[in-house]
Amino acid sequence: MANIRYISTRGQTPPLGFSDAVMAGLARDGGLLVPEQILPPDDRFHEWPTMSYRELAYELVVRYADLGQVEIAKLVHDAYDSFRYSEVVSLVPAGPVHVLELFHGPTLAFKDIALQFLGPLFSLLLKKSGGKMNIVAATSGDTGSAAIAGVRGRERIQIFVMHPRGRVSPTQERQMTSVLDANVYNLAIEGSFDDCQRIMKELFADLPFKDRHALGAVNSVNWARVLIQMVYYFHAAFRHCAATGAKQVQFAVPTGNFGDILAGYYAAKMGAPIKRLILATNENDILARFFKTGEYSLGKVVPTLSPSMDIQVASNFERYLFTRVGGDAAKLRGLMDQFGREGRLRVVGGDPLFVAGVGNTAATRATIKKYHEQHDYLLDPHTAVGVHVAEQFLDPEAPTICLATAHPAKFGQAILEATGKDLAHHPILDALADLPTRCTTLPAEAAAVRDFIAAHAQ
Repeated sequence: MANIRYISTRGQTPPLGFSDAVMAGLARDGGLLVPEQILPPDDRFHEWPTMSYRELAYELVVRYADLGQVEIAKLVHDAYDSFRYSEVVSLVPAGPVHVLELFHGPTLAFKDIALQFLGPLFSLLLKKSGGKMNIVAATSGDTGSAAIAGVRGRERIQIFVMHPRGRVSPTQERQMTSVLDANVYNLAIEGSFDDCQRIMKELFADLPFKDRHALGAVNSVNWARVLIQMVYYFHAAFRHCAATGAKQVQFAVPTGNFGDILAGYYAAKMGAPIKRLILATNENDILARFFKTGEYSLGKVVPTLSPSMDIQVASNFERYLFTRVGGDAAKLRGLMDQFGREGRLRVVGGDPLFVAGVGNTAATRATIKKYHEQHDYLLDPHTAVGVHVAEQFLDPEAPTICLATAHPAKFGQAILEATGKDLAHHPILDALADLPTRCTTLPAEAAAVRDFIAAHAQ
């Protein structure tokens, strides 16, 4: 049982154990919870390259969680029973890169890897405490359906999922709104995903409301999600190095909220053989601009073919920024206060682990078309952004792995526009067309969402 403590990036709340950090989601001072240290390789690290996916998950979780070994073993074993591959993920060659398919879970998106673990984890902790939880989530597309799949029908848990009305794909919307379980509430917010995240943070900052209704978070602000996503970086890097003889690999990561690539950053710090992380954004390029210039400056959200990355305020960036300022919470608070006032902040110096690029709508379509015609591989638009940027940073000494974040069938219209063909289908998604739906539309105001939750919370 690990005794790692979790501290706030803002430095104004007492440290928490793993279980309390998971249940809290956000720190009470508005910061994000991070482990006091990223652990170095242990004396069993030499065994990790030959471990199965579930064995690696166990080794990572046991080092950071205050749970019993039997409990952790059951959690990581059961989490992936619904996946279509025994090894959870699949590494597939596609032209000059390898694609790490992370979409073999129940909702066909990489979010399943974390949320099929997080749902049972919540249930375990609530059963121990005898408590209840009202989960509040914001989604730009895939988190919502994956979170719902992780907790639907579970005792002691209700979930309220906000999505930007008209700004997720029709398939993504149906995956959420067709779930009619009594503990699931879908809220269409008349605004952008950034509005949804803003509302969520306002609700968590209202401490009396948070405490009264036992609010919990499944977004990547929850440390457990970042932790469990580290597993596939280790697994893929070890497997690909063994297959190619390379000493290191590089990962291309399409990202909007900085959660997925943050897991890769922590994995590298823990000793995973990662030479470089290639950050890929669409036209909403606040993160790419930061890694090129050192300035993190707010822009207007532009709707694109890759809606899950249509984000200008990356919720997990604060965790990374905390490491860039050497864990100085006062300095971090100053930077975040400046960003709140001015919509910009600047950090001096670079990070050799990161490079960054942008794949716009034209490049996304062209990449989908090229990989279908030349490599007989169908990319979803988010993965296409990652592959397009990855091609700019190929390294003969470090093979490139691009994370595939969703099954292309979730974005059938984008595939049709890019290829001129109706190619993207999956029976799970095709079955959604005939299902009834339930959803409530609300204005982009925290008060409206607060009132709805108060009226329906358990």
